[in-house]
Amino acid sequence: MDNEKLRRFVLDRLTEDEQRLARGELPLLDEAEGRGRLRITRSDDGAGLLLLPGPIQAAEERNPVPFPEKLTQLRTEVERSDDEALLRLLAAAYDTDHDWQEEWR
Repeated sequence: MDNEKLRRFVLDRLTEDEQRLARGELPLLDEAEGRGRLRITRSDDGAGLLLLPGPIQAAEERNPVPFPEKLTQLRTEVERSDDEALLRLLAAAYDTDHDWQEEWR
């Protein structure tokens, strides 16, 4: 697995989501969260974020993390991390993108 290619894919999609938000559109990451594909929540101490597969709580119990906050922390984590599971989970939120590769499932 080429983690650098996967990392670049995720970073590029986060940048595109940032641009979508600036145009008043829903970021694809938020859309994926809304569909229950993943969940991004604050850590218990509030200092970081947790990235989890699928919905963990009922929709009415969720307290979504605002996209700008997610973007900053996720971008930093993706840039620094070699955690393939993290990269794959984030990449899966963008599996409809033309650069998506099936091997990332």
